[in-house]
Amino acid sequence: MVKKEKSMEEILDEQKEVEVVEKKSAPAASEKKDQKRWYIVHTYSGHENKVKVNLEKRIEYMNMGEKIFRVEVPQKTITQLKAGKKQEKEEKIFPGYVLVEMIMDEDSWYVVRHTAGVTKFVGSAKKPIPARDSEIKKIINRSTSTVTKVELDVKAGDKVRIISGPFADFIGDIVEVYPDKSKLRANVSIFGRETPVELEYKQINKL
Repeated sequence: MVKKEKSMEEILDEQKEVEVVEKKSAPAASEKKDQKRWYIVHTYSGHENKVKVNLEKRIEYMNMGEKIFRVEVPQKTITQLKAGKKQEKEEKIFPGYVLVEMIMDEDSWYVVRHTAGVTKFVGSAKKPIPARDSEIKKIINRSTSTVTKVELDVKAGDKVRIISGPFADFIGDIVEVYPDKSKLRANVSIFGRETPVELEYKQINKL
């Protein structure tokens, strides 16, 4: 069984639960001082990469390299098949969010919060909630590994030519498309009978 990936909303809900537990058993302030943690920053939709570039410039300009270490926009590679040609593009894993590894204090908070395109830190206005390291590692691994999703510009009613498999060279009429599985169902005429077959995107060309 394929494990369903968590959405950003689920991750944030878990962080809120962790925050409640941490409040009940909070260590002494000295134990948390100068601790490097990951924080999740909310941005205007479509401005994630601009925020990353702007923040990295501010870190350099304001000499904050010792307090703000990494800025990440988790992305995955999407492979599109159109007219038999492959095109690759980058897609945000969590649109509207940027990850920042930093030591939280008034100065570092100010630099990040007042970067163009940033709307807020996740958490209360005065106390951003640090993300759990285990979740951040999963997110980073997802964005650095080669994850591809095939998209095909087809819909029910389109005609396609099958180019591989037992029905190679047959012409089919698409009945249903399953984009989440990169598959479709088509009717193929075999010995004069319409036969439904399930095909992968890579097995067909759109006519």
